[in-house]
Amino acid sequence: MVKRPRVRVIPLGGLGEIGRNMMAIEYDEQIVVVDAGLMFPEEEMLGVDLVLPDVTYLIERKEKVRAFLLTHGHEDHVGALPYVLPRVSAPLYGSRLTLGFVKNKLKEHKLASAVEMHEVKAGDVIDLPPFRVEFIHVAHSIPDTTALAIETPAGMIVHSGDFKMDQTPVDGQPTDMARLSHYGNRGVMLLMSDSTNAEREGFTPSERTIGEAFEDIFGQCAGRIIVSTFASNIYRIQQAIHTAARHRRKVAVVGRSMINNLTIAQELGYLQVPDDTLLKIQDIGKQADENLVILSSGSQGEPLSALTRIAAQEHPQVKLKAGDTVILSATPIPGNEELVSRTINKCYKHGARVFYSARNRVHASGHASREELKLMLNLVRPRFFMPIHGEYRHLSLHGEIAEDVGISRDHVIVVDDGNAVDVGDGLPQRGNKVPAGYVFVDGLGVGDVGSVVLRDRRVLSQDGLFLVILTVDKDTGQIVGKPDLISRGFVHQQTSDTLLDAARDRLTETFAKSLTGPPEWQVIKNAVRDSMSRFLYDQTRRRPMIIPIVVEV
Repeated sequence: MVKRPRVRVIPLGGLGEIGRNMMAIEYDEQIVVVDAGLMFPEEEMLGVDLVLPDVTYLIERKEKVRAFLLTHGHEDHVGALPYVLPRVSAPLYGSRLTLGFVKNKLKEHKLASAVEMHEVKAGDVIDLPPFRVEFIHVAHSIPDTTALAIETPAGMIVHSGDFKMDQTPVDGQPTDMARLSHYGNRGVMLLMSDSTNAEREGFTPSERTIGEAFEDIFGQCAGRIIVSTFASNIYRIQQAIHTAARHRRKVAVVGRSMINNLTIAQELGYLQVPDDTLLKIQDIGKQADENLVILSSGSQGEPLSALTRIAAQEHPQVKLKAGDTVILSATPIPGNEELVSRTINKCYKHGARVFYSARNRVHASGHASREELKLMLNLVRPRFFMPIHGEYRHLSLHGEIAEDVGISRDHVIVVDDGNAVDVGDGLPQRGNKVPAGYVFVDGLGVGDVGSVVLRDRRVLSQDGLFLVILTVDKDTGQIVGKPDLISRGFVHQQTSDTLLDAARDRLTETFAKSLTGPPEWQVIKNAVRDSMSRFLYDQTRRRPMIIPIVVEV
């Protein structure tokens, strides 16, 4: 019997973490890539601005990459494109709003004219031999979100994207369960499904419930109302604007990302704003407090975001005052809890009331909970199942859900980033592990900050810097004058004269022992570093970064 061909799925991001979503699907050396997202830095990633997927595997095969298939316009699905496309050039396929957001990003990086883009809508089918792809509408927290049905010679693959089974979505378009069921009836080889809420029981509340919560809060507030949410959560922004209009309030917008996304969504027809509702932020002083709503970015407590600056009384136009109400309509991304908590505390400190998701019904997730995940599995009825989009515990729990609905354990594929899997006839087989580590963006640098740099930053942040400057005679190799010692973040020099004097004595002694012949400065530097490290640890129980410098005169 001739074996059917196999297709390889290669997770380059999004498995074992929240964010950086990117999945390569390869058949006969031809590749399509689903999404190219970024992740925001975790607490220990000091100084890092963004975290990208490692696309080394794609760069090495860039002539074989047929397309990037975009499920929706959130940063964790499209945010890496400006950094990936200069290295792996391929056409983009996405919905109108998704490409609208992407175009704006590419313009900022001066790439828009160089990228081929194809607008698609739910129900469209594209041919990218050997692949055939249908875009299927799913409900999420942003319009124009799609799942993908990817037909390959080895079998059908369904990629859920981010979804929930919202039966009363704001736009009136629920997840297309009929189309998902159609593919389930035809036969699906592999389902890859969103695992973000695999810990949550039941069903995720409808996005429409947030409009009802806004209505309650707006009705009881006499002063200004500041609403902060994700800048790409167009449904949430729409509900805030409609609620403001019903209460005869003007709406001002702050935050660059919020202004950009609102403008794009309005221009493309995804956001309806009643006439005379929007107000320039410079004109908020002309409105009575009871007639004003301020839409703000910064729901994750990002240090330079609009809401964080407002909470710290550092925003040029918006100063918090008693009587203000702040609605934080988002849950913290893992790792941002402390930043969000700090923002909430500062708002209270300045006399504002705060409504937030931990206490109030002001946020609904855009991701499916456990009962909806079961429904997706039962609609699609895949032969094999791979949980995606989540930390490892989410993937494992989603795998258990699949077993609960009847998929055998050896047909459930729980892997993390870089673990390629071949799927077809027979059981799935692990391929070679591919590069899938973090690529850090720090300022204008992409990938030039690695683990060594982060380790040094952690050392500097924990124990500081100790700089040893030795001035030596070029001819004799003897020290000229006393060694200069400079500390930053270690001990204050004015209060540590005794310690520094003892350190100079130790340095002079170490230098004399090391200089037994013609000076070898690297050997002497290493001896100085080792000696100072031992001495300072004995004296302080701290390990600062020690940098010896030898200056010849």
